[in-house]
Amino acid sequence: ASGIAPAAKPVAGATEPLAASRSLSLKVRSAVANAIAFMEVQQEFGSFSKYIWQFTEGKPIINTPQHLKEVPATTPLSDAISKDLKKRGFKFVGSTVVYAHMQATGMVDDHVAIAGKELANYGVRFTMYDLRIDFEIEFSF
Repeated sequence: ASGIAPAAKPVAGATEPLAASRSLSLKVRSAVANAIAFMEVQQEFGSFSKYIWQFTEGKPIINTPQHLKEVPATTPLSDAISKDLKKRGFKFVGSTVVYAHMQATGMVDDHVAIAGKELANYGVRFTMYDLRIDFEIEFSF
């Protein structure tokens, strides 16, 4: 045995090119499938942004949780987006991943209102400049 993997052989009955390569890992094949699905969405909607923001009618959803435990991991909207993405051929796009994407891109704002005194308990100091808040986190080792 030379330690070199044998060449990939087509999978019987495969209808898509990705299935032809057994040597690719599931995640790599999924990344390729996602890239293809992404380009198809871009072609259909003009951009992925137009596609994804249609679910919120182009406006961010502003939530006002008072405590971190009130911030959900999923919502009915993230469930619906996940279902639509999967229908379009995306992989590894469960509702939790979709909701995290929504938070990261500003589609949803779940920032918890924390008073300055509470922040101090976590070693966070801040100063306000107009509407901007600069955070400095202190670490103790």
